[in-house]
Amino acid sequence: RGTVSAFSPFDARADAEALRKAMKGMGTDEETVLKILTSRNNAQRQEIASAFKTLFGRDLVDDLKSELTGKFETLMVSLMRPTYIFDAHALKHAIKGAGTNEKVLTEILASRTPAEVRNIKQVYLQEYEANLEDKITGETSGYFQRLLVVLLQANRDPDGRIDEGLVEQDAQVLFRAGELKWGTDEEKFITILGTRSVSHLRRVFDKYMTISGFQIEETIDRETSGDLEKLLLAVVKCIRSVPAYFAETLYYSMKGAGTDDDTLIRVMVSRSEIDLLDIRKEFRKNFAKSLHQMIQKDTSGDYRKALLLLCGGDDD
Repeated sequence: RGTVSAFSPFDARADAEALRKAMKGMGTDEETVLKILTSRNNAQRQEIASAFKTLFGRDLVDDLKSELTGKFETLMVSLMRPTYIFDAHALKHAIKGAGTNEKVLTEILASRTPAEVRNIKQVYLQEYEANLEDKITGETSGYFQRLLVVLLQANRDPDGRIDEGLVEQDAQVLFRAGELKWGTDEEKFITILGTRSVSHLRRVFDKYMTISGFQIEETIDRETSGDLEKLLLAVVKCIRSVPAYFAETLYYSMKGAGTDDDTLIRVMVSRSEIDLLDIRKEFRKNFAKSLHQMIQKDTSGDYRKALLLLCGGDDD
């Protein structure tokens, strides 16, 4: 359900030559660069980079960095990052240096499947010779840290037969841990939301609404705060619908004054081959405008052109 798929007929050498020509000498032909890179899938972009090095003895990413600037450069370089490294790289930068980017930790760890999380941990270890869990625990604290660690274990129950008795029990436990309690028993929220299967939790949320009269999101909103609240809400939203979660993430990256370009780029690139069509559908449904229209209005220049090509069409 992505907007970007394998380009055919594909010729890595011809693409490499076109890119070299576009960046050689005075000035850069940005149009050629963005057209090629947004219309090839990630595996093909890796082949182009390899052909580029073979033909010219130059590194394509280094050339892009020296020829392009600003957000457009960031977007093109992000497109060139191998898919399997993309999340590990984003996490590495989120926990590097002064201050941690909790937003990135939340977005990636709440939305990726257990198999994806296991892959990220492995790649992180290979690429950076460091243990991702150690790095994250070193930079975070409290219940926020504990929920991240639970998600990093990637041991969510697989979807299977739903036990209605356990559904009822979990819903009651959450109700007692939040609304019915003076203070909140965060641990119960962390364990249930971090380990139960997706189909089970969807039933728990329905049951919770029946028992308490509240959506689980309203309770989390009232009972928790700060980074833990944001992470719990992200987990709940992703359990309900990953595309809807990303539609909302994209919407808020552009809503109001200024644009959170890092988030916009990260989501557009990381979901372009997975579910961007579904994200577009949810966006249209929930925000009364299309993702295409919002990008059009909120960005400019080659950066806008490239994002619109990745978006792959309008849903008016």
